[in-house]
Amino acid sequence: MQGCGPLPDVQTYAILLDGLCRNKQLSMAMELLREMEGKKLELNIVVYTVLIEGLWKAGKIDTARNLFSGLSSKGVQPDVWTYNVMISGLCNRGLLVEAEKLIREMGGKGCSPDNCTYNTIIRGFINNKETSWAMGLIQEMVERGFSADASTMELIIDLLSEDKVDPALLPLIENS
Repeated sequence: MQGCGPLPDVQTYAILLDGLCRNKQLSMAMELLREMEGKKLELNIVVYTVLIEGLWKAGKIDTARNLFSGLSSKGVQPDVWTYNVMISGLCNRGLLVEAEKLIREMGGKGCSPDNCTYNTIIRGFINNKETSWAMGLIQEMVERGFSADASTMELIIDLLSEDKVDPALLPLIENS
């Protein structure tokens, strides 16, 4: 493209980064990001979120965290997808306090949690055996007008069948 066609735009680069990340070519993806930044391209949150997600999936926790925390210095604000990626990565690594802190931080940064955010963190807490914490988040989710998705509901039903949650919460769960 650079040699004989239209120049690649940010969306084209995001697709390339996604492909590199999905094929576990993280060093090439990071190199491409540095090249893009060097060209002074106006990179958007999609580009960074694709890379952050790839880093989490590859187990590059510190690099993902650093990239996320450096977004504001690059003039880019995380969106709900970016926060969801971070919360998912943190929950998958058992870093629940940090995940909870991030969901609380979202509102103050002008980015409200959505249905996916709540379902992601609730599943993370349940999978990490923090059921009472998860139940509090379920109540908060329902109060905000969101509902449990099929994956979250399955985990909740499993907990109910094992008597690991208070049955008094059943009406709350049924409303979600």
